[in-house]
Amino acid sequence: RIGTHDGTFHCDESLACYMLKLLPRFSNAEIVRSRKPEVWETCDILVDVGAIYDPEKGRYDHHQKGFFETFSENHQIKLSSAGLIYKHYGKEILREITKGSDAEIETLYVKIYDIFVQALDGIDNGIPQYDTTNPPRYHSNTDLSARVGKLNPLWNDTDQSTDERFQKAMKLAGTEFEESVKYYFFSWLPARSVVYESVLSRFNVDESGKIVVLSKFVPWSDHLHEIEIEMKLGTNILYCVYQSAPTDWRVQTVKVVSGSFDMRKPLPDAWKGLRDADLSKVSGVDNCVFVHMGAFIGGNTTKEGAIQMAKLAVRA
Repeated sequence: RIGTHDGTFHCDESLACYMLKLLPRFSNAEIVRSRKPEVWETCDILVDVGAIYDPEKGRYDHHQKGFFETFSENHQIKLSSAGLIYKHYGKEILREITKGSDAEIETLYVKIYDIFVQALDGIDNGIPQYDTTNPPRYHSNTDLSARVGKLNPLWNDTDQSTDERFQKAMKLAGTEFEESVKYYFFSWLPARSVVYESVLSRFNVDESGKIVVLSKFVPWSDHLHEIEIEMKLGTNILYCVYQSAPTDWRVQTVKVVSGSFDMRKPLPDAWKGLRDADLSKVSGVDNCVFVHMGAFIGGNTTKEGAIQMAKLAVRA
């Protein structure tokens, strides 16, 4: 039996209960919703109620005085019941969904917390997303926590029962959680692997180590910045070379920070806006196609030509 409180429900315990039921030992567990201590004692695990955090006893509440458990020493957001269940059972849950290797699960475990569960923790604990006293320019009521909240009865509904509605909340939160896990496992992780391998082999491309060449095109920019931080590489990588079509290779600048328009080093000014033979003549590289006026990307019909453009740009 999985216990939680009755009455108004929130996203954190909805997801916590859903995640637990993904585990074989809880898959057929009854969801018991009550605020009576004598009922709690009949439960195998209790979430979001009871004023106790004791993993050995299966008690996972976060409302009690003095509680400030976080996901890790690198995180500052206090956990909600969703974060507590994910912290203690997340790797098992991810393995049930993905059947991934230990290394894949380790990487995914932190990523899914950061991009999915942490926001639910922050919202449930009333932690502002931004450090500011200014009023928001706009309000968003379409995040997952808000949509789960709207499944509760309206204040003036004749029927104020919530058990059936809680099942819908579990399904809503859980479905989005599983979809997110599958995206990051089947798309994000493989892309990260390609970028990681390109970083490891960068000195085989150029002795400067400032150019990475992707073995296949993948979304790469965010991965590159994260890998640089993890590997403590600094900001030395300047260009990424990849194939965008059978006879189209690109050399693209690396941004100062992920999501920024500022480049670590633009392509040479003399190349900007040139195309084809004119660009090949000025650059001295055969088979050039173009360099954007913004100097953030250029093209060549061959891999060797794109790499040569990147090498010249490094030394410009």
